[in-house]
Amino acid sequence: MKIKKKTNTLRYYAHIYRMILAQDLKSKMNYRADFIISNVGIIATNVSGFIAFWIMFQNFPSILNWTYYEMMFLYGFSLIALTPVQLFFDNNWNLRFQVYSGDFIRYCFRPINLFFYYISEVFDIKGIGQFAFGAGTLIYAWKNLGLSVTPLIILKLIIALFSASLFMIAIMNIAAATCFWITNSGIVMVFMFNFKDYARYPITIFNSIFRFIFTFIIPIAFIAYYPSLIFLRPDNVPLLTYLSPFIGIIFFYISYKVWITGAMQYSGTGS
Repeated sequence: MKIKKKTNTLRYYAHIYRMILAQDLKSKMNYRADFIISNVGIIATNVSGFIAFWIMFQNFPSILNWTYYEMMFLYGFSLIALTPVQLFFDNNWNLRFQVYSGDFIRYCFRPINLFFYYISEVFDIKGIGQFAFGAGTLIYAWKNLGLSVTPLIILKLIIALFSASLFMIAIMNIAAATCFWITNSGIVMVFMFNFKDYARYPITIFNSIFRFIFTFIIPIAFIAYYPSLIFLRPDNVPLLTYLSPFIGIIFFYISYKVWITGAMQYSGTGS
């Protein structure tokens, strides 16, 4: 009976999410120009990063033994790994406004998981453009590196991308949840979000202090560097690479508990 109940619960949430997503997409499709402009904008932003790498490697054949195509692999991998936080968790950016205005209180009285209900309300379709560019970049690098393509490799890639996504989602969950305790949480959000730009670089180019920070404090090294090693450095894969899926799940769960704890303590603006 417990297994059946759990299955029904998962189906229940999946059904609700499909309905919310359908309504959100219908509303967004009424403004197709906005959809096109948003995706063109995010692609243009990523193209500028691609060009920056290309220019840099015109002068340097490699950076600390990392070649141009290996760096492109990290870049494409990081863009795909960052896509879920863009698509499914973008409503975290609105959390502080809902909390400060008192509107967040309306989410607290529904018979549904509070985190799921709030996060599922927004689907940011411009993340599709980011995913497309990231996939193109990864394929471009993969082909030029001569990496093999087998069912096992594809499975490893899916697991690596999934676990990598959990880290950025968790970082932004915690950053967003700070609004339940501090006023200027927007600064925290922007500060933490900007760390994503460092995820596209191998951690070995940083000094020991930043290696420690980017691995154990703000774990952006798990967004691309560690999971990519299984493809780029298969003969020298560190333990952290194999542990990244488990660490990612734990880190996401911690971020969820932090978010929920803050939400449960929320009682409105008091006005």
